[in-house]
Amino acid sequence: MHVLLLGSAAGGGFPQWNCWCPGCRTARTQPSLAIPRSQSSVAISTDGARWFLLNASPDVREQLRWVDGHPSAGAVRHVPIEGVVLTDAELDHTLGLVLLREGGHMPVYATTAVSGIIEHDSRILATTRAFSTVPLTALAINQTTPLQYRDDSASGLSVEAFEVPAGPPRFASHNHAGHTVGLIIRDEARGRSCAFVPGCGGLDEALLQRLAATDALLFDGTFWQDDELIALGVGLRTARQLDHLPITGDGGSLALLAELPCRHRIYTHINNTNPILLENSPQRDAVVQAGLTVGFDGWRVQL
Repeated sequence: MHVLLLGSAAGGGFPQWNCWCPGCRTARTQPSLAIPRSQSSVAISTDGARWFLLNASPDVREQLRWVDGHPSAGAVRHVPIEGVVLTDAELDHTLGLVLLREGGHMPVYATTAVSGIIEHDSRILATTRAFSTVPLTALAINQTTPLQYRDDSASGLSVEAFEVPAGPPRFASHNHAGHTVGLIIRDEARGRSCAFVPGCGGLDEALLQRLAATDALLFDGTFWQDDELIALGVGLRTARQLDHLPITGDGGSLALLAELPCRHRIYTHINNTNPILLENSPQRDAVVQAGLTVGFDGWRVQL
């Protein structure tokens, strides 16, 4: 199973267009010390040619340069994306669906709660369907769903969605169960698995045990500390109030994830204010010393 990190930043990317915090300032003036990143998304494939997206970011057009599509000789159009699996209905995870409309046929996998929000609240699904066929497969919580290629043949991959602590998008009209999930993608033939959890407000023992059983974990690295936005003067809410478990501090994710046996543990969905984005920061060094990786666009592994 090929795992390709297309985008490793949180919503707004890095540097964020309107931000001049220390990280964004460095990314603009010394990009070798703070490498720019696009918004969070992952691609999964068994053959390196046909891919499933985990979330569709507003940066999807640029991100697809990382995907090896292998078009047939003489082909005028080629679609290497076989479908999109959603963790939630947030704009930075779903706006890319509209940008994929030229594909003509783009299957989407989402929980009933997520599909309801993008259908009736953000209207992203309804808008995309004005240009393209978008078959929808419902993901039942804690159940395995096979991922099918666009021609309905088996991909050999399956997905399991599981609830994580978080609130619904601020524009959602309801708070139904399953509005925010993590995903475990499994290569059924090889017995390999990858967990993708870009937004998570807490880690209890049951969730840690679930993640520990995977070969690779891409986890919420949005904020370094709980009062990060407040300390910088760019926000009024803490990381936990925004449904993101901070990396450090009491009950932070770093100490918990450092104990997991996963072969690969990667932070992704990293906010522009997070000092781990600085290549030479002590916070980056703390993550590395704990045995984790700060994700970057184009990071890939074959499980």
